[in-house]
Amino acid sequence: MVTRTSLENYIGQRLSVDRFRDYCPNGLQVEGRDEIRVLATAVTASLAAINAAIDIGADALLVHHGFFWKNEAAPIVRTKKTRIAKLLAHDLNLFAYHLPLDAHAELGNNATLGAALGITPTGRFAEQDLGWLGELPTPMSFADFSQHVAAVLGRPPLAIGDVDKPIRRIAWCTGGAQGYFHEAATLDIDCFLTGEASEFVAHLSQETGIAYLGAGHHATERGGVRALGDHLGATFGLIVHHLDIPNPV
Repeated sequence: MVTRTSLENYIGQRLSVDRFRDYCPNGLQVEGRDEIRVLATAVTASLAAINAAIDIGADALLVHHGFFWKNEAAPIVRTKKTRIAKLLAHDLNLFAYHLPLDAHAELGNNATLGAALGITPTGRFAEQDLGWLGELPTPMSFADFSQHVAAVLGRPPLAIGDVDKPIRRIAWCTGGAQGYFHEAATLDIDCFLTGEASEFVAHLSQETGIAYLGAGHHATERGGVRALGDHLGATFGLIVHHLDIPNPV
């Protein structure tokens, strides 16, 4: 068991939350009961995740995508009202960690994705060091690497590039980081991996010869909350349930 305040303070220090300029508040977003014994984790604070956390008797829900985004309308209406009303009615705490959970060297989304894919980290790039650089132990064709990513994440990625291109040096950033492809394309890499794709990436890939993988926003960001949840469970003796709410995007 741990108190709500102690848990928030611990996570804030562990993820160095104060170091980041973010688009949403990191930490406790909706206050629930004081003591936490059962923790649920999910990528996003969707209604499905909230209902699932309630069903298992969770005291807190820990997510990567929470509420109150910078460009989000302020009124608590429609879907936001429904979600927040559920949390308040069941005295369920909501903790959310965005960029700090992307960037953390051990528990973060990029760290866990790289480890799952067998990429050895060699450096960082992009604003706030959010992008990662690394190498595969041995090169593989783009077709084989795409299949490897599909097998690890459980979904086929959007693959743009020469299927026979040898892939070893990789830049990656989970989620919606397609905008970082511009900077990554100036580096010595064979492939850029992220969650989503915009129209421009096909042209940039073709013109630079750098392969591009859009492997799913949700799929690439499942690792961070799971790793953080497991860490908190071991540290505080919490019962932790990972809620992998299906999302094809």
